[in-house]
Amino acid sequence: MIRVLIADDHPLLREGVKRVLERAPDVTVAGEVDTADKVVGAARELRADVVLLDIVMPGTSHLAVLAALKDALPNVRTLIISGHDESEHAIPALRAGAAGYLMKSFEPTQLLEAVRRVHGGRRYVSDGLAEQLAADLGKDPGLPPHLRLSPRELEVLTMLATGMSLKEIAAKLDINPKTVTSYRARVLEKLGVRTNADLVRYALEHDLAKR
Repeated sequence: MIRVLIADDHPLLREGVKRVLERAPDVTVAGEVDTADKVVGAARELRADVVLLDIVMPGTSHLAVLAALKDALPNVRTLIISGHDESEHAIPALRAGAAGYLMKSFEPTQLLEAVRRVHGGRRYVSDGLAEQLAADLGKDPGLPPHLRLSPRELEVLTMLATGMSLKEIAAKLDINPKTVTSYRARVLEKLGVRTNADLVRYALEHDLAKR
């Protein structure tokens, strides 16, 4: 069961998020907080696995919260939920330790996918943000190449890294095997590697080989 802490100062949004999450059989809402200063203590006390963190709340900044969570609770995964433009705020949040960035215009299925993805040790970003990260990668060599990948490409990478075949991945994702082959080719290109062995090595080095 994935234990989620909702950190947002808007009661209506917290209630809406809670309703979505509690319909899922593998997710439970461990608790809620309405100020940034309460996040770390609540995450520790409630044994949260994932923190859904609003980007603007009373108290300290979200970047400070991310840093504090990283220091105090390194196994807790943080998913930013924001109404602010991801092109401006997402990259600093990811660099500060966020595992993903989701706009508040999300569909319920997107929220659940994002929570499960970050809990599984992966990142969640929109396709648009993935493209921006790919563009920024050329300007900032400090960004790891897997931040170029779209959510689906990253999913294919992690499955390949665990030894799944293209047919098995296609069946799990309910897509055509040829589509998986195309995703694999894009992943190879974006990571600058040539073989599945290279993909596995990269995934292990960056702690991506989790499901």
